[in-house]
Amino acid sequence: MDKLFAKQLGKATRPDGEVDLAVLEQLVVAAYTQAERDRRLIDRSTALMAEELEQLNRGLEQVVEERTAALRDREARLAGQNLLIDTAINNMPQGLIMFDSDARVVIFNQRYLEMSGLRPDQVRPGQPLIELLHLRIAMGTFAGDPDQYISQLLAAVARGETGTVEFELAGDRTIAVTNRPRPDGGWVATHEDISERRRTEKKIAHMAHHDALTDLPNRLLMRERLAATIAEARTGKRAAVFCLDLDNFKTVNDTLGHQFGDELLKCVADRLRACVDPSVTVARVGGDEFALILPNLVHSADAAVLAQHICETVRAPVELAGHPILVDTSIGIVIVPDHGTEPDELLKHADMALYRAKADGRGSYRYFEPSMDARLKARRALERELRQALVEGQFVLHYQPILNLESNAITCCEALVRWQHPARGMIPPAEFIPVAEEIGLIVALGEWVLRKACADAASWPGNIKVAVNLSPIQMGSANLVPTVIGALASAGLPACRLELEITESVMIQNTDATLAALHQLRHLGVKISMDDFGTGYSALSYLRLFAFDKLKIDRCFVNDLSHDASRAIVRAVTDMARSLGMITTAEGVETAEQLDHVRLLGCDEVQGFYISRPQPLAAVHGVIAAYAPLRAKSA
Repeated sequence: MDKLFAKQLGKATRPDGEVDLAVLEQLVVAAYTQAERDRRLIDRSTALMAEELEQLNRGLEQVVEERTAALRDREARLAGQNLLIDTAINNMPQGLIMFDSDARVVIFNQRYLEMSGLRPDQVRPGQPLIELLHLRIAMGTFAGDPDQYISQLLAAVARGETGTVEFELAGDRTIAVTNRPRPDGGWVATHEDISERRRTEKKIAHMAHHDALTDLPNRLLMRERLAATIAEARTGKRAAVFCLDLDNFKTVNDTLGHQFGDELLKCVADRLRACVDPSVTVARVGGDEFALILPNLVHSADAAVLAQHICETVRAPVELAGHPILVDTSIGIVIVPDHGTEPDELLKHADMALYRAKADGRGSYRYFEPSMDARLKARRALERELRQALVEGQFVLHYQPILNLESNAITCCEALVRWQHPARGMIPPAEFIPVAEEIGLIVALGEWVLRKACADAASWPGNIKVAVNLSPIQMGSANLVPTVIGALASAGLPACRLELEITESVMIQNTDATLAALHQLRHLGVKISMDDFGTGYSALSYLRLFAFDKLKIDRCFVNDLSHDASRAIVRAVTDMARSLGMITTAEGVETAEQLDHVRLLGCDEVQGFYISRPQPLAAVHGVIAAYAPLRAKSA
């Protein structure tokens, strides 16, 4: 400013050195005007710059705000994604843990901690895998050598291979660990508890190889073990194979129902298990059929000892819902490798031996013999011929008279079926009745016997009755009462002239339906007798269940009347029967001495060869007539 004034002062000074104040004023005014103009220009420029800066700042602020909002939005999205990922990871049914290329922990989820039995403070990022495995060993959630496991795992990851290892842990737990390599050299390990799956698989496998009712090995597993036993036999070892089934099991099913039959099968299975040690395979191969494989057989006689023990054990009475059930078993035995070296061959031979045991009286055992093959073929032929015999009417009835000791007259005749074979002649019932029961023909045959016996009896004089035996299977048939009514009506025979004989086995296996049928028959006027009285386990108890019309004393007591005990038993039975209003019949009377004995002991009737052998219908009239004069004289 001083320099500018000095310059203006110089311009206003005249040559004479005087200052021209007017000029100086003009110069100063001009300077101030210019200065004001410059100031204004500067102010304007400054304002423009400030405005530009403000606009720039506002733009920058907007950019910053937009970018900040974008960052915050990205952070929110990332946080949401992380939350979803974290939620997903921690709600996985599998345990998850990630490792880096140095085998150190990167991340893990809550399920991994639960499955490993570790606390959150025991697992951390950066933790070496070997340390983690030692912690899990202490908790019992890792099984194996940790160094070996890590070595094999790292080798698989280096090859880029995904692998799964299963660990069997305490408490029947199974953990499957799947390791999947990552591009950076680390890997992800998922831990899955497959315990329930393994238990289900084991259960399915068990069901495929075991019987659902008894939990014994089934036919499939039995054959597998038999094949293994045969393989061992090639090294010099011997074994025994048993095939067995329950005698008259069909009777239990038919009379009591399948529920009781199933309970009986379970009881027999338990008894078979109790007879042998764990090395012996006990299998149910179908229905009432069982099989045993006895390994490491030293002496063939050892198989017989076991078979006898099984027969005695199974034979003991079984209590089912208050009903005492009696059942026997028959057993066929083969020795490996003496009787075969193929499963089918051995089982076929054991089956032949089983049929021989049944044919020889049941409740016993037999070893296989080569001659049994011919017998089995004969048995199959007998079954076919038996079915044909009923169709072709080859059966006939013979009648054995029963003598009343008071009137000395024939008062009843027992119907006994015979098979008039076209080639073999007359076949006694002992040979074909058991077969008829086994092949399910006994009901149809029994119905034929009932109808024929009623028709024949209608031709007999007076009030002579006819006695017909009922098998337990017939007794359990729902058609029994209608069949009896139909037979009586067709023959025109009064119901009081029909006696139905049942054995103790019917009462052993009694049901409400059985007792109801007996009462219905009694209500019709039919007489009910108990055959072979005194030979069973609980014969006396059955008299409380049903009031029989007659007790037939078994021939074993009559044959032994020379002994005091037998006489005392017969006397006791006759006295008891008389007090209960029942008639007693002595069976098997074959001599005059036996006749005198049973008469003195109080029997009401006798039956046996001494009176008459079973006779064809045409001869029965002669026997009845032979005793008629005695009856008249007695009257």
